[in-house]
This record gives sequence, structure tokens and C-alpha cells, in this order.
Amino acid sequence: MIAYLEGKIAETTEQSVIIVTEGGVGYEVRLPAHTMNRVPAKGGDIAVFAYTVVREDALELYGFESWDERQMYTTLISISKVGGKTALGILSVYRPDDLRRIVFEEDINALTQVSGIGKKGAQHIFLELKYKLKVDEMPVVSGKGDAPATSVFRDALDGLANLGYSEDEAAPLLKTILKNEPDLDVGSALRSALKALAKG
Repeated sequence: MIAYLEGKIAETTEQSVIIVTEGGVGYEVRLPAHTMNRVPAKGGDIAVFAYTVVREDALELYGFESWDERQMYTTLISISKVGGKTALGILSVYRPDDLRRIVFEEDINALTQVSGIGKKGAQHIFLELKYKLKVDEMPVVSGKGDAPATSVFRDALDGLANLGYSEDEAAPLLKTILKNEPDLDVGSALRSALKALAKG
């Protein structure tokens, strides 16, 4: 099984990239949306943890930024009626800590935010996740103290990094903004942060 890939971007599609390794072999790898949004330009370096799905009619590779995300993917596809594309869809909306928070807070409706998952499907996935994850305490984002464990925080932080702001500068500001307005989406959080940064 292919578990890790490192190489250069040869091409990108809407949901995948072609990674050419040093040996000259190219692999098409499907990525979560948040990772696709940050892939480098053609010719840029990329490294992902990979999961190989073998079917009768196809061999598919899914790539993830961290080992934790890859392991969460394997947990999701172990749930009955959750296939590779659905699991990738879930991880395109929620990071692993977000899913642990959903289990901890029993926020079943959060899963309906994923395209293709209705109320019954969300309840089924939640119940199996609750059994498989066994979350005993609220997860936090590692390395950043008590920063909000939300995909909005991370995606907004990534957006500010792309605009040239350091994580040390942006993370405390975003944390404050989201603490005061926890319902902001990524775009609104970014705009609020940029206004605050502009004021110095």
C-alpha cells in the first residue's frame, strides 16, 4: 500500500493533483478541499500521507496533510455506507479535531453541512464515530494553546499566511475575533482580521 508520496506537482484538477516522484512516476491523488486550496503551482513541491483504495475497476489514491488526518479517513471509511468520496467530503469540511469536537458536543447536525449527508446519514455516522473515537475531553489545536479547534480558524489563518502575515501575528488576533464572534465564516473572519491588522 502506498502510504506517503513526495514529489512535484505536474498537473491539478478540481479535486486532485498529479504528483511526480523523484523516480519519474506520476500518481493522481485526490485531496480534501482545504488542501486543494493550498497546493503549490505546477512544478512546486508537495508531500502527502496517502491511502490507497483498491476496487475491482479502479485503484485510487487519497492524500492528506497529516498522519492524523489520514487515520481519521481510515476511521470514516470503516463506517458502513461511508465510501472514499464521502469520507473525503467530510474531511473537506471538518478537520480531525473538528470531528472530535462534534462527537464531544454531540453536534449531530454539524455533519449535515457535508454535501450528500442528510439527517439520517448524519445520525448514523455520528453514532459510529462516537463509538470509534471515544472522545473523553474537548480537543484543542495542538501547538497553539487554547486556539479555537475549528476549520474556520485554520482556514482563515492559512489565508492570512498566504497574504504574508506570520502565524504568530495572525493566530492570537483570529482567536480573539472568533471568541467574540464564533459564528463567522472564513471570509468574514479574514475580513475582520485584515481590518484589525490594517489599524495596527
